Amino acid sequence: MDFLVAPLGMVSDESPSEAQFTEEAKDYFVEKNGVRFAGTHLIIDLWGATNLDDPAHIDEVLREAAIETGATILHGHFHHFQPNGGVSGVLVLAESHVSIHTWPEKAYAALDIFVCGVCDPYLAIPVLKRGFLPERVQLAEHRRGMQA
Repeated sequence: MDFLVAPLGMVSDESPSEAQFTEEAKDYFVEKNGVRFAGTHLIIDLWGATNLDDPAHIDEVLREAAIETGATILHGHFHHFQPNGGVSGVLVLAESHVSIHTWPEKAYAALDIFVCGVCDPYLAIPVLKRGFLPERVQLAEHRRGMQA
């Protein structure tokens, strides 16, 4: 039986960001206001956004956003859908991930940024605003791995 395999899309070959790796094991859990947890997960909706059908542009913006949070980029992959031009993609980070799914025909993008350790996902928001020029941003935060 023959199967047709679709191309996987654009894979980013750029090297990881300039973070230092050490041999010692680290605990990347954080503590804020007396609460210990694995990391912060932002769910971000961009409405009235632009540049949502260009995988190279999306890769560039998400890389800048991830680096701004303090994260280490390990790998990126973006797939360009046809005919609507939407893009789905992910940056795998040493500290977790950044993902995006776009609907250019609706001027809408769904993103999530999950980082652990000292990374601050809120630092990515201005980068996303500059890169996609949304009219409106909806944001929700979830703390992952909460410990008692």
